[in-house]
Amino acid sequence: MKLPPYIKLIAMSKEKIDEKLAPLRASKAKAQANLEMAKLDEQLAVLESEITETCTKQDIYFSTLIEKMYKFALLERKKTQYQKILSELFPE
Repeated sequence: MKLPPYIKLIAMSKEKIDEKLAPLRASKAKAQANLEMAKLDEQLAVLESEITETCTKQDIYFSTLIEKMYKFALLERKKTQYQKILSELFPE
């Protein structure tokens, strides 16, 4: 990387610098949101497995089952909201 002359650097406004960094910041934000969605997918898969396991036990604890189903529904809603936010903030 070659450094630009100092005179050009001090002449650059903060807005100009922010303008140059905007695509990188947007890309970082999108990657961060995708990572969060991947974490949600993992949590959903684990919960789905736990729900199935709870249902196959000889004694079903319905309060535990309801709590897990509630958490599953909440995570699904969160994922849907992430998808909506991503589609609105980063249209393709």
